Amino acid sequence: MTVVVAVLMIAAAGLLTAWLVERPSPPVHADPPPRPTFTLPTTPGSYLGVYGPGVPTSYASVNAFSARTGIKPRLVVYYSGWFESFKKRFAFTVARHGAVPLVQINPTGISLASIAAGKYDDYLTSYAEDVSSYHHPVILGFGHEMNGNWYSWGYRHTRPAVFIAAWRHIVRLFRELRVHNVTWLWTANVMHKSHTIPSPVRWWPGNSYVTWVGLDGYYYDPSWKFVPLFGPTIAAVRELTDDPILISETSAAPTTDQPAKIADLFAGIRLYGLLGFVWFNSVHNEDWRLNTPAAIAAFRRGAKMNHWPASRTSSRP
Repeated sequence: MTVVVAVLMIAAAGLLTAWLVERPSPPVHADPPPRPTFTLPTTPGSYLGVYGPGVPTSYASVNAFSARTGIKPRLVVYYSGWFESFKKRFAFTVARHGAVPLVQINPTGISLASIAAGKYDDYLTSYAEDVSSYHHPVILGFGHEMNGNWYSWGYRHTRPAVFIAAWRHIVRLFRELRVHNVTWLWTANVMHKSHTIPSPVRWWPGNSYVTWVGLDGYYYDPSWKFVPLFGPTIAAVRELTDDPILISETSAAPTTDQPAKIADLFAGIRLYGLLGFVWFNSVHNEDWRLNTPAAIAAFRRGAKMNHWPASRTSSRP
C-alpha cells in the first residue's frame, strides 16, 4: 500500500510540474488590443470647437460664443491638471448641448518616466473608470505641444522616448480596463524655425496608440497664412499616419486682420480635408476672442460654407 501511494504521489507531482511549465504566462504590457469599435465620425469639416474662459466650472462662455457667432460647437475643450478627476458633470452639460468634451491632460511637473513605470496607475485607473461610466464619447489628449519647449513634458525638458513610453502606458491601461468611449488625440505644435519648434515626428507613439492627430497653431503675424503655417507640419504628420487631423487649438490676434485670417482658416480646413478646428476664444498673452462685428461675420460665413450647424439660440447671418 505504501509503495502504491508513493507512486501516485510521484506521478501527481510530475503532472503538476508539467502543467506549471506548459502553462503560458500572462503577457505583461503586451501591445494594446485592436481599437475599440466606438468611434466618432471623421468626415472632413465635421467639427467646429471652442475653448472659453471658465470651463469646466461654467458653460457660460460657450453659450456666449454660440450667441455671438450663431454656431453650435461640436467640441468643447478644457485643460486638466494632473490628479484632477474627469469632470463628468461638465461633460454631461457638453453632451446635452450636442457636443463632445475634449480634455487635454497636462502632467505639469510630473515625471513621465514615473507615469510609464506605473507609479500613477491608481489615479489613471480612477480617471479611466469615470470616463467609462460617462457612457458618451470623450476625446482625450495628454501632454499636448510636446515638441515645444514651454512645458515640463516637452522639448528639451523630457526625452521623446520617455514621452512615448508614458503615452503608450496610459493608452494600454485604459484599454486593459475596457474603456471604449475614448478618442485618443495626439497633439503637436506646428513647426516653426524662428521659434525652434521642431518636427513632432520624434514624439510619435505609433498608429495603434493614436486615433486622431491634433495640431496647434496661431496667426501671430498679419503675413501668416494657413498653408505656410500648418502645411509643413501636416506633411510631416502624413509621413507617419493617415489618421484624421484636427486643428485642436488656433486663433488670430485682432492686429492680424482677424476677419481675413478666419476666412483663411476655414479655407485651409477645406483645402487639406481636415476634421475642423477649435477656436481659442480667450485671453492668453493676447486677446484671441472674437470681439468685432467683422470677425464675427467672417466666422459665420465660414461656418455656413462648411455647413456647420447653427445655434438654436441665435439668429442666422
